[in-house]
Amino acid sequence: MAIIVRTIMNVLPEKQKEVLQTLLSMIEPPAKERGCLSYVIFRDIQDQNVFHLISEWQSRQHLDHHIQSERFSVLLGTKSLLCEPLKIEILTVLHSEGIEAVNSVRKKKLTFPN
Repeated sequence: MAIIVRTIMNVLPEKQKEVLQTLLSMIEPPAKERGCLSYVIFRDIQDQNVFHLISEWQSRQHLDHHIQSERFSVLLGTKSLLCEPLKIEILTVLHSEGIEAVNSVRKKKLTFPN
């Protein structure tokens, strides 16, 4: 089981650089936090003021420890730089599938050039 956290931030246009610097400081390096499998930042294609921070955790205990950390407090501290409240989704993944599921549904194997 993996825990995925999606944080959505709608940033004030004049505060983009400041928020991006904060987010970059949070992902360097994710190995510093026990149980963190990945930490990535995306910028919305349609709205350059919206950032998505996606993190993956080994367990809920690891995530809970992160939520209580100083690092997470820094993220919460960006609220004055946002147009609307921070949105956080915590997803528990019990099962995942890969290309095999696509191949099965399409009834043929997809191949990719090397």
